[in-house]
Amino acid sequence: MAGEKWYVVWKGFEPGVYKTWLECKQQIAGFEGALYKSFDTQSKAVEAYRSDPWNYIGNKKTIGSFRNNSPVVLPSLSVDAACSGNPGKMEYRGVNTETGKEIFHIGPLDEATNNIGEFLAIVHGLALLKKQNSAIPIYSDSANAILWIKNKKCKTKLTPCKANEKVFDLIVRAEKWLNENTYPNPILKWETSLWGEIPADFGRK
Repeated sequence: MAGEKWYVVWKGFEPGVYKTWLECKQQIAGFEGALYKSFDTQSKAVEAYRSDPWNYIGNKKTIGSFRNNSPVVLPSLSVDAACSGNPGKMEYRGVNTETGKEIFHIGPLDEATNNIGEFLAIVHGLALLKKQNSAIPIYSDSANAILWIKNKKCKTKLTPCKANEKVFDLIVRAEKWLNENTYPNPILKWETSLWGEIPADFGRK
């Protein structure tokens, strides 16, 4: 059947070969360090499952290790924000975790905060990956932003004003997107203490 996919889960709640994305998603959603990939045929998927996953999902080199000794998930998207002042000029971006290649970059925007940028960066990444039909994970080093995404609400205490009108417009659009869309992408916490700065870091500390 044209367009048929088979899914291999090397590392997840129950590793194996799955016929549907829903079955695969159930094994990886919320599982830190999940390793998975889709294949065009069942025979390719079975062969891959019996092999080293790094032959299929990227280089065997790793950026670091999770506390449970599983590697940083590749491929993946890493996002981060930077802000000069609080509030101040803020920008955010997303990069390929493995290569550091910039995928998107928004800003600088006036009178915003770093937390807002971290939140917007994750939503921007989710929306972009959905358009690309990609289920890769997103890494963020902001626990606040990850919680805001979970609650589908930007919990900023910043007061709207003329200078940050564009920022609040982006917040409204981001919250609307979260409430109107679903996504398969795990949102994972980047452990800076273990792996160093997140690849999307602006390097301004």
